[in-house]
Parts: sequence; C-alpha cells; structure tokens
Amino acid sequence: MKKSLDIVVLLAAYNGEQYISEQLDSILKQKGVNLSVIISLDKSDDSTLSIINNYISKYPNLIKLLPYGNRYGSAGQNFIRLLTQVDFSKYQYISFADQDDIWPTEKLITAINSINDKKVDGYSSNVTAFWNTGLTKLVKKDYKQTEFDYLFESPGPGCTFVLTSRLAQAIQVHLLSKCNELENLWLHDWYCYSFTRFNDFKWYIDSEAMMAYRQHSSNEVGANSGWKGFISRLAVILKGDGFTKVLTQAAFIGQKQSKPIQLIKSKKRLSMLKLLFISWSCRRQRLHKVMLSMACLIFFIKGCDYDVSD
Repeated sequence: MKKSLDIVVLLAAYNGEQYISEQLDSILKQKGVNLSVIISLDKSDDSTLSIINNYISKYPNLIKLLPYGNRYGSAGQNFIRLLTQVDFSKYQYISFADQDDIWPTEKLITAINSINDKKVDGYSSNVTAFWNTGLTKLVKKDYKQTEFDYLFESPGPGCTFVLTSRLAQAIQVHLLSKCNELENLWLHDWYCYSFTRFNDFKWYIDSEAMMAYRQHSSNEVGANSGWKGFISRLAVILKGDGFTKVLTQAAFIGQKQSKPIQLIKSKKRLSMLKLLFISWSCRRQRLHKVMLSMACLIFFIKGCDYDVSD
C-alpha cells in the first residue's frame, strides 16, 4: 500500500467570485494526494465568502476558512497570514494557490515526486499563461539558478510553489520571530525562495508548465517578459524602487553581509562598478542580467539616489 501524501493548499482570496469556483474544483481533483485546503479571505465586496462557505458545506473535512473580516491589503500579506497561522506539522507538504488559476490534476503529485527525486525542499515551475480570448503563452522560469539570484527575484509565480513541511516550518519560525516587521515584506513568494536559498535549503524549478495561469484584461505577460518588460523593470530600478525592495527584504531575512547587498547599500559609484562585474550571478534570465548590468553602469555614471534605510 502506498503511503498517503498529506498536503495542505494555502489559498489567498479577495473579491474572487468570478473564478474561485473553477480554481477550487481543479484543486479538489488533484490525484495521488491526501488533500486539505485552508483559505484566507481578505474582506471582500462580492459573493466570494458565500461561495467558499458553500464549498465548505460540501467538503467539511477538506476545506477550512480562517476567521473572516479583516483587510490585509495585498495577496502577499494574505499569504503571510496563512504562513504564520497554519500548523504545518500536520502535513508533509505545503502548496500555495491563487484564486483564479486552473490546475491540471497531476500538479501536486508531480511537484512532490520532483521534490523527492531531486532531494530538495522547494519546488516551482513554468506556467502557461492564458486569456479569456483563447490566447496562451508559455511563461518560462526554469533558467539556471545563480549564486545570488534569490536576493533579486522569485523562481516563478508563488501559485506553483510546493514546500516540504521541514522548510515551511522553518519559514514560519522565522516569520513569527519577526512578527512586528511583517508589513515590510512585499512578495511572499520571493521571500520564501530567498529564505530557502539563503538558509541552505535546495530549490528546483521545473521546466514543465504545471499550471494554467490566468491573465486578466489589466495584466499582460509582456509586462514581465521581453523588451517591454525589460524597459519597465529597468525604469523601476533606476527610480531606486527595485534596490530599495532588495535591501528591505535582505534586512528582514538577515542577508546584510551578502556581497551584492553590501555593494547596493554603500551607494558608492565604485560599488556599482563592482556590482556590475558580478551582475550575471545575480539574475537567472539573460535579459534580466543585461538589465541589471545596465542599471549598475548608469548608477556608476550618475550616482545612486535610492533609499537604503532598513
């Protein structure tokens, strides 16, 4: 008899009435796992709460809603709530889910098999972006991990993440130890990956697109890829926002002694030149490596004016 694989899916929701049923249906169809779903619903203005309660009435042993009524302000903070309040010792694996994607039935078991085969504690994957028009596009995230990429980026959408209980409990302990600073976190997925790599856990990025990643009219994959994404991201860095977010998260995790963090924090032209020389070890995708190199060169020429406060 196969050993049961106990996994909890953490789902952060907000005003999700249009798509959350389709997402929950695809989660409940997962094969090869003993499934639980725990939902945190940011205070909503639509029928999402009613929809969730209907699912709970149908699947009372599978789905749970954390106490409802507060506003968390972002998906990241909503996931942080889940990461700090769920007892991970009851499960072997922990997964994240957005409210509007569609999962293939083998998503979770594929991730778990990869975790065991690769002997890692964290998993993410490529995704297939799709629009209601029928357009689809591969979003590639499985570029080779580099020495310092975790200081600057996530390994893919958090909704592809699966963690071992060992890693999830370590993340929870860290978050609870910093409970007065949780609002400083921007993206839960980037934080989890950065914590993982910095603390010598291993991470695997799957080349298979293991999820249908819904895009809305206000979203474009082009905003995060290609030349349009290049220009957008470079503009963020040159405004100083990008480096400020890197420094804020590094302070939260305790990464201040990492070489790239020391160079960014110094705000010296010479430091930007030194960062330029190691910039290709700070990002995974070639275009993003070029982007960071250009930003370093521009800061070397004009000086640095971003915020370095902790």
